[in-house]
Amino acid sequence: MKKLDAVMAELRHWQEIIGLSTVAELNRALREGHAAEIIYVSEALQERKIAAVADQVKKSGCRIVMLAGPSSSGKTTTCKRLAVQLGAVGLRPNMLSLDDYFLNREYTPRDENGEYDFECLEALDVPFFNDQLQRLLKGESVTCPKFNFHTGQREMTSTPRQLKENEVLIIEGIHALNPQLTPDIPREDKYQLYVSALTTIQLDEKRRISTSDNRLLRRIIRDKKFRNYSAQETIHRWPSVRAGEEKWIFPYQENCDRMVNSALLYELAVLRNYVMPILEEVPVDAPEYEEALRLRGLVGFFEPIEDKQIPPMSLLREFLGGSSFKY
Repeated sequence: MKKLDAVMAELRHWQEIIGLSTVAELNRALREGHAAEIIYVSEALQERKIAAVADQVKKSGCRIVMLAGPSSSGKTTTCKRLAVQLGAVGLRPNMLSLDDYFLNREYTPRDENGEYDFECLEALDVPFFNDQLQRLLKGESVTCPKFNFHTGQREMTSTPRQLKENEVLIIEGIHALNPQLTPDIPREDKYQLYVSALTTIQLDEKRRISTSDNRLLRRIIRDKKFRNYSAQETIHRWPSVRAGEEKWIFPYQENCDRMVNSALLYELAVLRNYVMPILEEVPVDAPEYEEALRLRGLVGFFEPIEDKQIPPMSLLREFLGGSSFKY
């Protein structure tokens, strides 16, 4: 996976330059009072990457940006920040979420365990999505849906949408890079972007931190804060989510024109204060307790950082709250 390896190598090289490759080195810098510097430099580095994508989109002349990534990779915030950067280069963003094209709950496919399979491509109304996409590209006025996750039903919005001149359509969702989603759109007409939390900081010189653990911790916090799901429920669901990623997301990641790393060097130090009390709620006799205990041990390695210094446009705000973006 050449593109993924290149992104990881670039990040490791950058961390070696600033001398923060391991948790011990990060903790030492935090104890010495460098938290603000680490936060601001990490945020600036990520913003530079998103700005570079906007430059490439304009150069490509594509009117469609397909943005994909695994669960809790920060796709939504990346989409919104990209919209800001596109505006800075003279393009008008028009955003479309694939989540709004879910089938009504009663028509959602089920997996081998009889549970709803929200990860598969068939959970989306692909024909309806493509019909609206083609009409938008022709300049027609389209009334797009908004999926109600509380009722499990698709609802139509009242405001028609139209793709005007100098506008770029940003389509965000886990299946955005899957060629089966947009079979009638030529590859050269789509700029494809892959986003994931590619954690590069290591526990020590021999042990690395799993990128999926980083995303799971984000999801536990978000599910508790915004969806009223317990850590036990999120951990129970995680293997199914990961199986869906292996089948529907990772096989297409190398199709992208560019990868953006949404992981921030300092983030686990911030997530610690949020996620620890949530993980402690998992009952000792629950099947998910062992995993919760392991995750508590992981974040316990980090010196905690208070979130008051995190900018309102930070990707972390998607999970912690306090964002200047509306979700």
